[in-house]
Amino acid sequence: MVRQWPVTPFMRSGPLKFRLKMMRLTFPRLQTQAEAEFCARMMAESEPWLGLGRGYETLLKAIQNPAREVFLAKSEAEIAGMVLINLQGACSGYIQSVCVAPLWRNKGIGAELMSFAENFIFRQTPNVFLCVSSFNTGAQKFYQRQGYTEIGVLKDYLVTGYDEILLRKTRGPLVGYQPEAT
Repeated sequence: MVRQWPVTPFMRSGPLKFRLKMMRLTFPRLQTQAEAEFCARMMAESEPWLGLGRGYETLLKAIQNPAREVFLAKSEAEIAGMVLINLQGACSGYIQSVCVAPLWRNKGIGAELMSFAENFIFRQTPNVFLCVSSFNTGAQKFYQRQGYTEIGVLKDYLVTGYDEILLRKTRGPLVGYQPEAT
């Protein structure tokens, strides 16, 4: 999937260097070890993974789990973000992680990643699930803007003192769901 974005300023490299550039995002599957390592580093240096005590090695294992789908958001050869999806289990259609690279934040990349992931999931199941940490209020607001509703709270699920809030976006119940043809 390719999205053409309007011309907007964004920071590329070096402090306060702004350029105008037409951002063209693609969403390829993760393919290389170097991409996996980049994504694990990006996550390990960001919230909520810092607050949850999730380190690089743990995150790299999650990204490399063959039971997961990993897609990148790329602009040309540069990785702008990633999404990790679980299509197995009781909550099939679970977005396990979304991360946007620091220089790409607040430019709509997260919303585009979510839209891509939702479309991918809705081709197979009518529900998209995700958890957001109780301390991550910015992400809670972001997911609410994306149309997610709270369906439960998992008390002290990952770490003591913080809850995981289970969110859902749905197109209907599992029984009788007919995915749209692509």
